[in-house]
Amino acid sequence: MSSIIEQKQQVVAEIASKLKDSKSTIVVDYRGLNVAQVTELRKQLREAGVEYKVYKNTLVRRATAETGLSGLDEHLVGPTAIAFGGEDVIAPAKVLNEFAKKNEALEIKTGVIEGEVATAADVKALAELPSRDGLLSMLANVLQAPVRQFALATKAVAEQKEEQGA
Repeated sequence: MSSIIEQKQQVVAEIASKLKDSKSTIVVDYRGLNVAQVTELRKQLREAGVEYKVYKNTLVRRATAETGLSGLDEHLVGPTAIAFGGEDVIAPAKVLNEFAKKNEALEIKTGVIEGEVATAADVKALAELPSRDGLLSMLANVLQAPVRQFALATKAVAEQKEEQGA
């Protein structure tokens, strides 16, 4: 009997550790997905560097009590899976949101974004953001635009002077 309790305590400690360490955590209801769809979802999440697990809701509630994220508890009803994003904050939300658009059975319930409990709407808004590389390229374009305009204006002035001199 005590070995079962110890195993559950280890699982609770594992969940609490993942909740603390991950940059973003998304809680989803996967009810209605078939095996092929779940396999495809797991594959996409694995490629994005996201860990996807199904835990008992009671064990997750104990872990949220340990980590101070008890705001998740009201969403821990029915079949629940959790996606833990280690390095990239946006990756879990982006993959799950795209998958949910194609498979209506997957429902995003809630999440934790950098230690703060977030609503499903917050998670979907996060998913709509461009990736870090996309944001950096947008910034580069914004910074480059004035220089490009100046170069075009200088070229136009030079061509106009050539025409007048000819």
